[in-house]
Amino acid sequence: MEFKDYYSVLGVESGADEKAIKAAYRRLARKYHPDVSKEPNAEENFKSVSEAYEVLGNAERRAQYDRLRASGYRPGDSYQPPNWGGSGAAHDGFEGFGGDSGFSDFFESLFGRARAGQARGPRAPAESRARLDIDLETAFAGGQARVDVGGRTLDIRIPAGIAPGQNIRLKGQGSGGRDLLIEIGYRPNPVFELDGRDVIVRRSVSPWLAALGGTLDVPTLGGSVSLNVPAGSGSGKRLRLRGRGMPGTPAGDQFVVLEVQAPAAANEAQRRAYRALAAAFGDSSVSDAAAGAG
Repeated sequence: MEFKDYYSVLGVESGADEKAIKAAYRRLARKYHPDVSKEPNAEENFKSVSEAYEVLGNAERRAQYDRLRASGYRPGDSYQPPNWGGSGAAHDGFEGFGGDSGFSDFFESLFGRARAGQARGPRAPAESRARLDIDLETAFAGGQARVDVGGRTLDIRIPAGIAPGQNIRLKGQGSGGRDLLIEIGYRPNPVFELDGRDVIVRRSVSPWLAALGGTLDVPTLGGSVSLNVPAGSGSGKRLRLRGRGMPGTPAGDQFVVLEVQAPAAANEAQRRAYRALAAAFGDSSVSDAAAGAG
């Protein structure tokens, strides 16, 4: 049989602590859970991940496995336990998964069928899972949303300030009466960008507003506000609207990034104005053709 590197299965280092191992298991179990995963070979991957956690998540089994691994075994190596094929062998003719316990024969050769049967085994978690993508405005203000789960449509309440990756638990609404965990995601927004709980908005301003200062109407998730633009602002300047980001403790801020853009000269009066501006700043780089246009 093939030696299994359970650390590689979970994607953790051999010195990983209990917290890191549990986090890796939960992430992969969500990814490969047969109820929701569209990954190829999701069921087999889910069993492999669950078996790895059965070993690495138990101090006694992990210590026994580490002793075997320290003897030089690596992924892909052939492993033959003591008394393999003899009267005391755990092997009984099956390969891979599919025994009564649901574990591989490698696992049972180390820990025995009786002990494997007492372990938690690669079974489904206590919750069903689904995903719901919501608008940023709904995440900011909270409200109601609908999610389709297994042919059913559920109305759920979205708390204000919910972050992407957070879950909403619905008691007893999953398959088989299990709890349903709905993971929240954000839909892309054409106006607002997120940096944690901070919101970023990019606004075009005219050269004269940037140079002389003034006020600028700026959208926020809570509505439009008037922003003071200080004189001498250049492209890339960031102005802060404190507390106007996503709700939380503390709430995030909104940053307005200025992008100075000169409008096109559409008529002779506007071209004269640009020529006068160039002259006032001593800029002689304007072409003769442009200077004489019109």
